[in-house]
Amino acid sequence: MAFENLQAQQFMNLITFRKSGVEVRTPVWFVQDGTSLYVMTGKDAGKIKRIRNNPSIVVEPSDRAGKTLGVAVTANAQVISDPAVATHANALLNQKYGFMKRMFDLIALLNGGLKNRAYVVITPA
Repeated sequence: MAFENLQAQQFMNLITFRKSGVEVRTPVWFVQDGTSLYVMTGKDAGKIKRIRNNPSIVVEPSDRAGKTLGVAVTANAQVISDPAVATHANALLNQKYGFMKRMFDLIALLNGGLKNRAYVVITPA
């Protein structure tokens, strides 16, 4: 399986690329479902813009600060447009991150961030 090096991890670096080709590393929460990974972020986040411009990405296990903890894997990313798939991704993230995710959601609810979320599906290249 393409993402076996991520299975026991809490964080991964999502490496996207600017139009100039410069890579941008972002440590993110993620969840694996079969051969796909799901990530949640803000709909106006730079990584969303970069993924729309270039869906070829790299993922690697990391700590919360972005320190690499394993082998990088080339992958493809797509912003999820189907609300049912986004709901599924959110439910999986809730299962994996439990109380911490729910606290994050509460803060987002209070500051209006829930309506500004985007979900990304990542598949092997």
